[in-house]
Amino acid sequence: MTTLAVAPNAGTETPVLEGRGLTKSFWVKRNSGLLARRSRLHAVDDVSVQLDAGAVTAVVGESGSGKTTVARLLARIVKPDTGEVLLDGHPVAAARSRKFAAQVQMVFQDPFASLNPVHRVRHHLTRPLQIHHTADGDVDEAVLQLLHRVALDPPAKFADKFPHELSGGQRQRVAIARALAVRPRVLLADEPVSMLDVSIRLGVLNLLADLRDRERLAILYVTHDIASARYLADTIVVMYAGQLVEAAPSVTLTDSPAHPYTQLLLSAAPDPERLERPVLAARGAPPSLLAPPPGCRFHPRCPHVMEICKRMAPPTVTVSPDHAAACWLHVDPADRVVDGAGVTPGTSPNPEGEAEVQRPP
Repeated sequence: MTTLAVAPNAGTETPVLEGRGLTKSFWVKRNSGLLARRSRLHAVDDVSVQLDAGAVTAVVGESGSGKTTVARLLARIVKPDTGEVLLDGHPVAAARSRKFAAQVQMVFQDPFASLNPVHRVRHHLTRPLQIHHTADGDVDEAVLQLLHRVALDPPAKFADKFPHELSGGQRQRVAIARALAVRPRVLLADEPVSMLDVSIRLGVLNLLADLRDRERLAILYVTHDIASARYLADTIVVMYAGQLVEAAPSVTLTDSPAHPYTQLLLSAAPDPERLERPVLAARGAPPSLLAPPPGCRFHPRCPHVMEICKRMAPPTVTVSPDHAAACWLHVDPADRVVDGAGVTPGTSPNPEGEAEVQRPP
């Protein structure tokens, strides 16, 4: 199995949080009743990712690609089948401890579901302050300071409100404030703006950017929107069917996508500066993770599919400095070998016998 990891940081600083070779499967019932049969769902397959202080790493992909599972593995909410999670370069114990929780916090997709509707905002922020003993002096004053940090002003106006009295964006800010209450070093944000109105998404993204720049938090931004990932993230990694397929600095990846799936995501993303949207002849839907296709998992949809794509998983290729992609298109044709024989490229040959990679203008 080929592993594609996030491009390493340029310096020698140890990543704050790192996942190495994370693999996770879930057993699900395919039938009901006495004849129920359990099948293995391959949610995450050999994924490596690292989060650096003062940087945002975005994990991008369609629904069901395994993005949320990766975030939960890093948060130790879910235990991996194989692989390990490291904090400051040291392996983390299997069980999620209070000490680990104080350094790694997660913000969930639905802010209303993550807040108890029978308690006021003050209660949601007081509890972590008391449990982790992070309030310097008066707890009530610490609550107001947290609300101010997430731009809920005047703080006293919001402290005594119930979640249902807040807008979606305000609830998400409360959820972020609750995570900040324990003074974490890592923030794992799982689709934090997907359930918010478009008009208020930018405010939450700017809040995350401010936390990165002002407090040097290491942030994982999970999203299906590659346009918002370019806006916020320093590094983007792309997931497809439980595997990482491309990783690069955000501007490099969006300006010069190397994997056909990344090109497909970009072709569907709105861009007011792009007069003509590139058209890729991709077809079909993501595969079932109960029975992933052999070889490259994107090959049933890829417009550049070759015979080798159907039979062998692609290696990780360094396309440019800090830019890696797992795709046979970037392997020299002479090195594309199946069962000891060379393989002829399929649908989109160029004069040199290599499939061309389309790039958006």
